[in-house]
Formats: sequence, structure tokens, C-alpha cells
Amino acid sequence: MAKRTGYADLPLHVGTVPKWLADRMMQLGTLIVESLILNYGKKEVLIRLSDPLWFQSFGAVLGMDWHSSGITTSVMYALKRGLNPRAKELGICVCGGRGKYSRKTPEELMYLSDAAGLDGGTLVRASRLCAKVDNTAVQDGFQLYQHNFILTDEGDWAVVQQGMNAASRTARRYHWCSSNLSSFVEEPHTGITGESRGKILNLTDKGARSARNTIVDIAHENPDRIIREVSHIMAPAAAVIIPAAVQGELFPPSAEDGKLEPAGLSRTCTMPAHHDVRAEDVDLKRLGGVLAAAYESQPEDFESLLLTPGLGPRTLQSLALVSEVVYGTPSRFTDPARYSFAHGGKDGHPFPVPCRIYDETIRVLGDSIEKSKLGDNDKSDCLKRLYKTTQQIEQNCSPEADFDKTIARERAHSHEWGGRTVKGEV
Repeated sequence: MAKRTGYADLPLHVGTVPKWLADRMMQLGTLIVESLILNYGKKEVLIRLSDPLWFQSFGAVLGMDWHSSGITTSVMYALKRGLNPRAKELGICVCGGRGKYSRKTPEELMYLSDAAGLDGGTLVRASRLCAKVDNTAVQDGFQLYQHNFILTDEGDWAVVQQGMNAASRTARRYHWCSSNLSSFVEEPHTGITGESRGKILNLTDKGARSARNTIVDIAHENPDRIIREVSHIMAPAAAVIIPAAVQGELFPPSAEDGKLEPAGLSRTCTMPAHHDVRAEDVDLKRLGGVLAAAYESQPEDFESLLLTPGLGPRTLQSLALVSEVVYGTPSRFTDPARYSFAHGGKDGHPFPVPCRIYDETIRVLGDSIEKSKLGDNDKSDCLKRLYKTTQQIEQNCSPEADFDKTIARERAHSHEWGGRTVKGEV
């Protein structure tokens, strides 16, 4: 996987996640991670979390505001609550958090390392370096306030951390993964998300290698000489000319316009300022495939799921999007807003969270996982088939969702499906 996967604009949102949603996020988020472990292994979980687009889609399918920076804090807190009590069973754990909890990361890593027989000192160093690089080596105007270190019992890890620019009311999320990491100071990121704020100082770019070496050389110089040189530079008559080569090192091409994006990078997305989900935010053909699979498929296609008491087309719609988060390839996550059509959003966009549907999704996915552990793969195979069916419909039928009609249907049935927002029940 590429070390840098893109950027996204993340408007800051105020408010907290209500308990009724936080508990469901914990349950569904944990089940999705468990399903990933059962299907692909623990390393795949780290790779997914280090993909900015997948992470944003994951947060949206859990019912968070689809474009907000709050996804980072809420998703990581939900995973920490859900995964850590089962750390011995699943072999994965979440350390750190927001504010004061981020500063507990070294202590938590040492405790886990002692329990799992890992090199705690190396892991603590990795955690601190990730924070130092994103706060110091990449000077983009964002001050870190959240740091999460996700660790497996095999010593593999990922980091998800976020910085805030209070003046612009925007956030930037940084992703790291130990897979393919050869250097902490030269192009170490799997992805950086945030709003473009103009040129930035990115000393981790490969084009800045000479600049980094120069900084190290300066650090070993006699301080008196450095002071004399600075005095000459600061003198009114001094004419300072920065060679083009040096300019290129300080502001390398990949940092142009604040987009930490090397040529050919495709893992990018832009989160707009508007709260509502609009048709242009969604791949309507892909959404059409989901709706067609849920509402128009023959019953025998998903018999083991449909025989579940109380499960109908609307729950199948949510399960189709959840199955895509589990089984989908990276190309599927270019429109994170589409995943909000699984369980809506706590702010009411694109529609209120349908709690009864959400609970059914948790129950069916949990049941499929438990039965898979016992060798009964009917339901898990059915979820895979559900994902493949949506793809086949897209490719062969070219469906396109009627966006307005879909939203209208959701809102019309919201009371029936237990719709809720932060303001209360619908």
C-alpha cells in the first residue's frame, strides 16, 4: 500500500455523540473489525485504518456526521471501548485518545508490551516520533490534539492522529502504518487528511533530504557562528537570495497548495462545508446497486439472511453497505457520503439514524460472526454474496439511484424505523 494515500477537508463540528449512538458505534465498529480479522487477519485492520478514505467511510456507516472531523475522535473512542476488553481474544488494542488521554499512550504501550512480550521501548519511540513528525517536521498550521496507537499482539501497528487549526476551524488527520515503513523522516505517512491552506513546510518529503541534512549540520555548529550568520541575514541591507534548489527542498512539489500528495496519488477526498448530503456527494450508480440488491433481488438470493425474523429490504440495504466496508477494495471508498445511507447521521443528514435498523444490522452481523466460528458460514457467505451482487448490478444494469426519492422514503419511514438525531426522536 502507498505510504501516502491522500487528503480531505474536515470541517470542525461541535457537540458530543449521544450515548444511544456511541454504544451502537462501539458494537458495530467492533463487529466490523472482528469480521476483517476473521476474513483477512489483523494486519488488514491496520491497513484499512491507515487509509483516509476507508476511515471516513467507516465512520459514515457507523452513523457519524459523514464529513466532520468528529469522525476521528468518535470512531477511535468506539473502537477503544469495544476492542480493548477483547484484546486477548482478538489480538488488537487501541491506545491513547484525545487530549490528556493521548499523553497516556507510552504508559499503555509499556503495559501491553509486557503482557504480549513486545519491545515496549521501540513502540513508545515510534509513537513519539509519529507525533513529533506531524507536529514539527510537517509544519502545516495544525496543532495535534489526538493521538491513537493501534497495536497487535504481533507487534504491528497503525497510528491515527489529528491536528486542529483553531483560526480556520478545520482539522487535519494523519495516518501511519508500520507496514512498509522504512523511515520516520522521509515520506512515512500512509495518508494525511485536511483542508488545503497553501504551501507548507514538509521536511518529510523525499525532496527535502538535503534540507534535513543541512539542519542536522547546523545543529552541530558552534552557536556563536550561527548567531553571527543570523545577524548578517537580519541586517536591513542584507539581500537574501534563496536558490531555487533550496526552495524546492523546503516546499517540494508534493506539498504545493498544502496537498501532501505525490504525483499519481488517488486516495484523496474533499469534505465540503455543507452539512446535508447532496446528490453530487454520492456515486448514484453505486448507491443504485445497493438499493436494487436490497429491494429488487429474488428472495432465494439471500435466503439465509432473509429467513432471519424481522429482516426486510431496509436492513438488507444497511447490510449491503456494511458488507462493502468489510469486503470492498480501495476503489470503493471514493464517496464516503454514500455510506451514510446505511444508518443516516446523528445530525439528521442524510436522514435520522434508524435505530431499529441499526440494531438489526448489529444482530445479523454478530450472528454471522458467531456462526462462522462454529463452522457455519451460511450467513457470512450471504453477506459476501450481497456485496458481489451490488457490484454485478452496477456493472450489468447501470442503475442510478433517484436521490430525492431515496431521501424522501427514508424520512417517510423514519418514525417507523426508530429515527433519532442529537435533538431526540423523530
